[in-house]
Amino acid sequence: MELVITFTLILLLFVLLASGTWIGLSLVGVAWIGMELFTSRPVGDAMAVTIWGASSSWTLTALPLFLWMGEILFRTRLSEDMFKGLAPWLELLPGRLLHTNVIGCTIFAAVSGSSAATCATIGKMTLPELNKRGYPEGITIGTLAGAGTLGLMIPPSIIMIVYGVTANVSIAKLFIAGVFPGMLLAGLFMGYIVVWALLNPGKIPSATEKLPFARKMRESLSLIPVVTLIALVLGSIYTGIATATEAAAIGVVGSLSISAAQGALSKKSFLDSLLGACRLYCMIALILAGAAFLTLAMGYMGLPRQLAEWIGGLGLTPFALIVALMVFYIVLGCFLDGISMVVITMAVILPTVEKAGIDLIWFGVFVVLVVEMAQITPPIGFNLFVLQGITGRQITWLARQALPMFLLIAFAVLLVYAFPGIITWLPKQMAG
Repeated sequence: MELVITFTLILLLFVLLASGTWIGLSLVGVAWIGMELFTSRPVGDAMAVTIWGASSSWTLTALPLFLWMGEILFRTRLSEDMFKGLAPWLELLPGRLLHTNVIGCTIFAAVSGSSAATCATIGKMTLPELNKRGYPEGITIGTLAGAGTLGLMIPPSIIMIVYGVTANVSIAKLFIAGVFPGMLLAGLFMGYIVVWALLNPGKIPSATEKLPFARKMRESLSLIPVVTLIALVLGSIYTGIATATEAAAIGVVGSLSISAAQGALSKKSFLDSLLGACRLYCMIALILAGAAFLTLAMGYMGLPRQLAEWIGGLGLTPFALIVALMVFYIVLGCFLDGISMVVITMAVILPTVEKAGIDLIWFGVFVVLVVEMAQITPPIGFNLFVLQGITGRQITWLARQALPMFLLIAFAVLLVYAFPGIITWLPKQMAG
């Protein structure tokens, strides 16, 4: 009976989403109907208390601050400075300037936290430059689509904050856990570029000019502002000097300072960045509030426990469970954005994961990895939408170019399962 109720509510949720109803309101509506029909708890009282509790969480303060930091930096010439500082050092690598997509996204991810913002910012900077120099469009766009997903993994990550709040685990530990997997993905993407370049030597343009070492060092000075900001934000978390929220505040002050030093800080850019962060946060906050109420409703109906027992009765090994969840999230990613996927599913999935003895920090990074795969999966792959806006290409063509990156992320999932220390080692050092 409980499974019938579960699938009925899920179907109702998808009907509401398909009708164009806001995600947050759809979650509240399904929770209201479920509690009204299947529990004796007063619905209005429960909704008011739950939504207030979800909205007033101090931990969530880090979210709008990191969003604001990303919006401020989006309006500076940070991306141009990164290209200028990185390009001279990449001429000797097979694939040459194609690596600016991956390294640029890796660096910007460490000050952004958003996959779409990372993809858009680096794409606006590298695509015209690489196209002008004669690099093949397919590999250029494909590597950018994959590397843009690093905005979700490399801290500070917006989706990690959402998962941390939803699953009640340490955001600082999640941030630290994302470092090695983020570096692993960047390494896999760069390795793919090297192999592709060696197999297709005629398609990579020759080096334009060989700069002397002293000139390379001078060009590298452009990286100092962004490297300093990354060191301040992430260093303060890793050393235990600041919490994630305090580090976010440091990041806002640092990004405002960089913007002012570059002459990009004006009344208009300040207000635009503030309003941009507010709009994005309000959308996320409504989804989180709706998800909190849906979680409560499901708890009163006993659905998570029943579903966990049902999945447990299937006798799945931890590996089979992880593979099943990976397929589940990839399919879900065809219809929902990453944050919605996390908040909608956690109430049901977490009891099952805990019962299987899977570490919640490890599982958080796993979820981010599969959400990254969803970012480049049609029809609702956010990175594909961003690239479509930049290039004007069809989603299906973009998805084909991104397919190797999708497979590399799937390979990374298998690696972190086989070697969980890739995720858990750094957080354990912090605990020690």
